[in-house]
Amino acid sequence: MLALTQAAGDADGAYPLSEHVVLHLRTGGDAPAVHLVARVDGQLVGYAHVDTTDAVEGASAELAVHPLHRRRGIGRTLVKAAMQVAAERADGRLRLWAHGDHPSASALAISLGFRRTRVLYQMRRSLLAPLAEPVLPAGVHLRPFVPGQDDEAWLALNAAAFASHPEQGKWTLDDLRIRVQEPWFDADGFLLAIDAGGRLVGFHWTKVHGGHATEDHAHEPIGEVYVLGVAPDVKGAGLGAALTLAGLRHLRGRGLTQAMLYVDESNHRAVALYERLGFVRWATDVSFQTGG
Repeated sequence: MLALTQAAGDADGAYPLSEHVVLHLRTGGDAPAVHLVARVDGQLVGYAHVDTTDAVEGASAELAVHPLHRRRGIGRTLVKAAMQVAAERADGRLRLWAHGDHPSASALAISLGFRRTRVLYQMRRSLLAPLAEPVLPAGVHLRPFVPGQDDEAWLALNAAAFASHPEQGKWTLDDLRIRVQEPWFDADGFLLAIDAGGRLVGFHWTKVHGGHATEDHAHEPIGEVYVLGVAPDVKGAGLGAALTLAGLRHLRGRGLTQAMLYVDESNHRAVALYERLGFVRWATDVSFQTGG
C-alpha cells in the first residue's frame, strides 16, 4: 500500500495521504476506517482511505492512483465508492483531500459535485538565513517535553489552543503516544513553555522528515514546525514568535538547512506570523466537500 502512495507522491511532488492516515496504515491503530482498493490483473493500482468517525465534520477520504494507471477512471471509481460509504455509514457528507492541489484532482472533485471548502498552505524558509534570538515573556522558560510526565498537561493545552481546529484539537492520549514511538520523535525538539507558576502555557513540537532508517524520502532531511500552540489567555504576548524561533534554532542546530510547516489559509494571524519570520508559500492542499 505504502509503495503505491510513495509512487504517486514521487510523481506528483506531494504525498497523497496525511500523516494520521499513514500512521494508521503502519501501526494498525484503533481508529476504524474503510479501505477501498483497485486492482488491475491482481496488481494494486489505487487506494482510498475513508474515515466515517467524525460526526461533526463528516466523513473524510484520501486516495492515490498509481501514475502508470491514471486517466482510466480509477480515481473516479474510488471517489464514487467513498461517497457510497459515506452515505451508508454516516450522514452522506464527505470531505475529499487533494494534496498538492493538482488541477486534475480539482476537476474530478468538481465534476462529482464537490465544492472547495478548506485550503492548507505548506510554507518553507531557509535555516541558513538569520534567525533572531527568541525573547520570552517575563517569567517564562523553555524545557523539553518529558513523555509520561507531560502527556495530560500537553493534551489539555493542545485541546484549548486548537479548540476550533477540525483535527488537531481532538488528539487523544493514543494519538500522542503513537507519535512519541515514531523514529523521528525527539524530546529535545519538543519545547514546552512554562510560566513562573509552573503552568504549561505554550509549546513548539518540531519534527525532522528524512534521515531515519525506516523512512523512504526522495529529498534531503527537512525540519518542520510540527505543532505550535499557545494558551488562549497569553496570546498577544509574543510567545508564539519566541517559540517558533526557538524551535527553528533547534532544527538548525541539528544541521538542517530548510524548515517547513502547514497552516490553514484562513488562519490569517498565524500566516502573518510565519511570513514575518521568513516563511513563504511552497505548496497547497485543498479539502472538497459534498453532501449535507
